[in-house]
Amino acid sequence: QVQLVESGGGSVQAGGSLTLSCAAHGFTYDINCMGWFRQGPGKEREGVAGISTGGKVPYYTDSVKGRFTISYDNAKNTMYLQMNSLKPEDTAMYYCAARFFYRSGGCIVSPGDFGRWGQGTQVTVSS
Repeated sequence: QVQLVESGGGSVQAGGSLTLSCAAHGFTYDINCMGWFRQGPGKEREGVAGISTGGKVPYYTDSVKGRFTISYDNAKNTMYLQMNSLKPEDTAMYYCAARFFYRSGGCIVSPGDFGRWGQGTQVTVSS
């Protein structure tokens, strides 16, 4: 099995930056793609960014393009999300997740495709 552990959440003012980490443990060679998701108060869970474990062709949802950067360190089996120019609407619980199969079109973060989830880390952005 694979276990995912997020860290790096916190509280910042608008315009600030945070970096989230997601460490994968266990049978990590089974992972094809990893993604970041978030769920704000009263909102559905949405995909934020995804990246293949080969580090190719990252995917971003439109609202974070140009502000967030996803990366994956194969040596450490750890995924990162660098978040810059944070806005109050970025406030949410952020989850990392792993997908265990190949899908053409890259690592699009559709929640139903991801079979293993971390416990989440809270990000709060104040105005």
